[in-house]
Amino acid sequence: MAKEYTTEFQVDFGPDGQKLLPVVTQDFVSKEVLILSFVNKEAFEETLRSGYATYWSRSRNELWKKGLTSGDMLRINEVRINCEQNSFLFLVTPEGKGACHAKKENGNPYSSCYYRRLNDNSELEVIEK
Repeated sequence: MAKEYTTEFQVDFGPDGQKLLPVVTQDFVSKEVLILSFVNKEAFEETLRSGYATYWSRSRNELWKKGLTSGDMLRINEVRINCEQNSFLFLVTPEGKGACHAKKENGNPYSSCYYRRLNDNSELEVIEK
């Protein structure tokens, strides 16, 4: 049966489990997009085991449990998978002050990594104050 119509989990993390798949992370209540990250098999299994969003950091080349250092954890409410079983959606409840590692002028993190928009002058404009 095709991946689009089966109830069987058929995600391919590659033969060594290191293939990175994209994850859109949204606030469970507001549906605001918080982060776009990646998971390999280890990160995905840790997410399921711990109940907290865990990703693979491409820049540090290591497991990254969001908020472990900052305290801004993302508790998993639901994990969804797309039709082709090659990307995920994590619906989460933020447990902290924000989801982004970037900080506002007051020192608090932005609630989402998408806190800027491209304006008509092709400049970035902060939309979350």
